[in-house]
Amino acid sequence: MFCADRLKVARHRRKLTGKELAAAAGVTDVTVSKVENGHQPDDVTVDKFAKALGYPRAFFLMDRPEVLEPKAVSFRSLKKMKAAERNASLAAGSNGIALYQWIDAQFNLPAPDLIDLSREQGRPEVAARLLRQHWGLGDRPIGNILRLFESKGIRVLSLTENTDNVDAYSFWHADHPYVFLNQRKTAERSNFDAAHELGHLVLHFHAQAESMPEDDAERQANHFASAFLMPDADLKSLLAHIYSSSQIIKAKIRWKVSAMALATRLHQIGMLSDWSYRSIIIDLGQRGYRTGEPLGVERETSTLLPKVFAALWSKGITKSDIASDLNLPWDEVETLVFGLTGPLSSRPQRPSLSLVESKAE
Repeated sequence: MFCADRLKVARHRRKLTGKELAAAAGVTDVTVSKVENGHQPDDVTVDKFAKALGYPRAFFLMDRPEVLEPKAVSFRSLKKMKAAERNASLAAGSNGIALYQWIDAQFNLPAPDLIDLSREQGRPEVAARLLRQHWGLGDRPIGNILRLFESKGIRVLSLTENTDNVDAYSFWHADHPYVFLNQRKTAERSNFDAAHELGHLVLHFHAQAESMPEDDAERQANHFASAFLMPDADLKSLLAHIYSSSQIIKAKIRWKVSAMALATRLHQIGMLSDWSYRSIIIDLGQRGYRTGEPLGVERETSTLLPKVFAALWSKGITKSDIASDLNLPWDEVETLVFGLTGPLSSRPQRPSLSLVESKAE
């Protein structure tokens, strides 16, 4: 039976309106509307949709996909986001769930180890400290935040949308936390975005903050991210008498954050006066640090996914095979892991899996 929700997912991934899909498929607008509302199309129409969208025909004949509702997802820059961008990102989430369900059937993935800190929504600094204590991190810099996330059961995937309006988003599904990161951002911005989404996952647990004003939730997540990445005890023990942007640029490498984020954190905890903060922010902007990171750190990659794909490769299973099993276009699977897996040799050796163990062993 044809699944109307799968047509919507594919259409949203291609960022097409119903009218645009109708034109591409050579059908009427009414036909698209009827099918998306549950009317069963004939075989010829199904083939037209599959060709126009570049999805395998079998994709539309599978059971209903996991459909994400906007209110259950934490989006950054929601006010700036166009409907097509939001829908494409939500559809990527649907495909991402399917990918991880496939991986989960093959491997024993780390179980989620997050705590519900929704009672600390008004105290994000405290929430960041509590989660660090729960994970035994002390006050040291995080190091590799993606490796930390994956070891704690957070499922990290990529957003490759060609837009500055979608930084990142997160959600819970079937008791599993997911974080999607836009790979077009600088490494420092991506690290902060990841910590920001972690704040949403623990502070606004299972979308409990949906009645909260968006600006309040975003401020809380930003404050959490800043405190989680840059604990005040570590900053105060290593930095003193900050008076120039050059000091900020040199110091930021330790915490793998942007120069702007470090300056803001130092001002937040009283290590920079209002006057010094304004002066440093102006100077950083003039040096190009408002829109980029001229002296940037190396982008972090997944630890889990390369091990998964290398283990599968050793069994003769490629990403194309995964796409075939999921009835997804190959480019959709590639997009979900883009920038996360790092370079693999043409024939990787079977790794020692420290985070996952193959169920097929």
